[in-house]
Amino acid sequence: MIPSTLKTLLLLSFALILYLLFHVPPPYLHQSLLPTPHEAAPLPTSSHHLLFSIASSARSLGRRAPYLRLWSNSTRAILFLDSPPPPDPSFAALPPIVLSGDTSRFPFTFRRGLPSAVRVARIVKEAVDRNESDIRWFVFGDDDTVFFVDNLVRTLSKYDHDQWFYNESNSFDMAFGGGGFALSHSLARALAGVFDSCLMRYPHLFGSDARIFSCLAELGVGLTHEPGFHQVDIRGNLFGMLSAHPLSPLVSLHHLDSVDPIFPNMNRTQALEHLFKAVNIDPARILQQTICYDRLSSLTISVAWGFSIQVFEGNLLLPDLLPLQRTFTPWRRGRNISLSRYMFNTREYPKDPCKRPVVFFLQSVGSNHDGVWSNYTRHAVGNCGQTGAIKNLEQIRVLSQKLELNIEQMKAPRRQCCSIFPPFNKSMVLSIRQCGVDELISMHL
Repeated sequence: MIPSTLKTLLLLSFALILYLLFHVPPPYLHQSLLPTPHEAAPLPTSSHHLLFSIASSARSLGRRAPYLRLWSNSTRAILFLDSPPPPDPSFAALPPIVLSGDTSRFPFTFRRGLPSAVRVARIVKEAVDRNESDIRWFVFGDDDTVFFVDNLVRTLSKYDHDQWFYNESNSFDMAFGGGGFALSHSLARALAGVFDSCLMRYPHLFGSDARIFSCLAELGVGLTHEPGFHQVDIRGNLFGMLSAHPLSPLVSLHHLDSVDPIFPNMNRTQALEHLFKAVNIDPARILQQTICYDRLSSLTISVAWGFSIQVFEGNLLLPDLLPLQRTFTPWRRGRNISLSRYMFNTREYPKDPCKRPVVFFLQSVGSNHDGVWSNYTRHAVGNCGQTGAIKNLEQIRVLSQKLELNIEQMKAPRRQCCSIFPPFNKSMVLSIRQCGVDELISMHL
């Protein structure tokens, strides 16, 4: 038999083991899982956490300055120039100017290219080496690129800036340099550390973006696609592109010197300033395409918020309105427009103005405690005699609420629905709203 004293000791030992197992967490929990009183939840990403590094030159800065003034004052930005710009008092309102470092030691052998491509590529390293504080994302673009900063912040908030991300739209898995691209701070710092040695292996490449892509590929990093970046490698009238924007928020527009003013009867700068009236009211909704149907009048209405409205006679199915109308021409001059191929879906734009939809362009926009309103006026093209319900229609007013999307909604966006307030004659009122759970965007016959 076990002595009573030994039995008591065994029972006490067993009880102590049970207590330690169930009441005292292991040491590693104290280190990793249990919150410390000094830890705080990280702040949401804001424009303060982005550093824009813009490639410019002494020659181009004067004519591109109006584009930069549209957006750069709302964030942290630096202009990288090849040489000091000529004196101009208006430059004081631009971001700080930094002269790029000497790149003459790097080889460049592409016969039809410009050695400045090496300078522009190396801005990635020079931006990181400045060691600016509290940067989560490094954003790069050209001086003829307009960024929509709030939308870019929302877009990048979907990603962990401590992981390696290379974000933009794409050209066969390579980000366009001019259209803008973003590098998470962790990836940018890794790239900066190896960039100079990597550049030596790519003297034969044409542009800066190809060099950056090649060095990122050597690091084993691929592109994360974001459709809101736009290289705009097209010319002429952007109406077809802007009136059918994807569900992703608009992030950038590039090559603005090579396209027509986006609003009629304005120059390029005036037209962009007009667009930014809507951007400043509801940035997340800008260009978002909403389709409305009026069964009684047999009308299909396509709203590109903050830009234009198209009114079609008849019932057009939503998928048929998503491809871009070919209002533009190819980037390379002299090509047959009708035979050209693009890296996005397109549809025909009738040559006869009378066979086109009736177009209304943004006139004014505002907001109050009830929500957001925007007015669009009819743009007459040609001497087209309209009949039926749209014969006298001159103005359309759109009512909406400011579009505030959380990160989960950004990851899985859904097009919104709209309703038409009858009756209408010279003016029409539309209301944009969230769709019902199982609501279809179609004409209910």
